[in-house]
Amino acid sequence: MSTHTSPVPSRTAGGAVAADVLRRVMSRFATGVVVLTVGGEHLRGMTANAFSSVSLTPPLVLCCVAHSAVMHGALTSTGAFGVSVMGADQEQVARHFADKRRPDGHAQFDPLAWRPGPRTGAPLIGGALAWLECEVSAVHTAGDHSVIVGTVLDAETAAEGSGLLFYEGGFRRVAPFDALGAG
Repeated sequence: MSTHTSPVPSRTAGGAVAADVLRRVMSRFATGVVVLTVGGEHLRGMTANAFSSVSLTPPLVLCCVAHSAVMHGALTSTGAFGVSVMGADQEQVARHFADKRRPDGHAQFDPLAWRPGPRTGAPLIGGALAWLECEVSAVHTAGDHSVIVGTVLDAETAAEGSGLLFYEGGFRRVAPFDALGAG
């Protein structure tokens, strides 16, 4: 038997679920955390959890970026981006790139170890679990965001490590499989 702890969802005038209800429900879906970056004249980074693989053949990924985000214009005008998959010990890096008060341009990367990606020049964050470099292949408007599809030009992984998750409005760490008593 299932019990519900929240009232019947409120709806918008058009019958869709209200934004606050959707936010609360989606907070129960654990996601990985990445830092999206663009290179070029005006370096830029942004923490994101709306990121996913799309296809292995051809190699495609997607990220969702709000139209109001500075990164939206940077990504669509540059046409290429980097992705650094955050490790469990990189919560402060994720918070840094989520902070709208951080400096613009190169200065936002000053406190961090990073290297320019060989294919795109986009900053790849040191200590990440994995990195991808992508070329924007499609941009789809979806409400107040764009779904940006990227063709993966290069990808690599680092040594083993635990991942950083976003769940119920906060950062969480993934325990290594061996730590769960299985293995």
